[in-house]
Amino acid sequence: MGKYLWTIGLLFLSNTFMTFAWYGHLKFFGKGHQAALWLIILVSWGLAFFEYCFQVPANRIGFAENGGPFNLVQLKVVQEAITLIVFMLFSVFFFKNVQFTYNHIIGFVLLVAAVYFIFKK
Repeated sequence: MGKYLWTIGLLFLSNTFMTFAWYGHLKFFGKGHQAALWLIILVSWGLAFFEYCFQVPANRIGFAENGGPFNLVQLKVVQEAITLIVFMLFSVFFFKNVQFTYNHIIGFVLLVAAVYFIFKK
């Protein structure tokens, strides 16, 4: 069970940095902010560095051929599901005007169904 938890925990950390790198500048360097685009890119790349510091070990620990619990497809689908969870939380807490509709919920349910079918033997 340890490699499951390490993989998933590292993926959550990785995706948190990724979400801030990809979307955080929209909130923190948003409308009316005069930061140069090159500076925003450098800040985002700096955050992305930490994403990789967690993503690479998560994939190595979690990959079945390295003794982990997930095959390659399962590892990717778990990562995508975690990405959506982190993005949803980020959207709700940092972009308070984002509202999720039934369409979003149905889409997320279908993605969870994808995870189920990928793991089904």
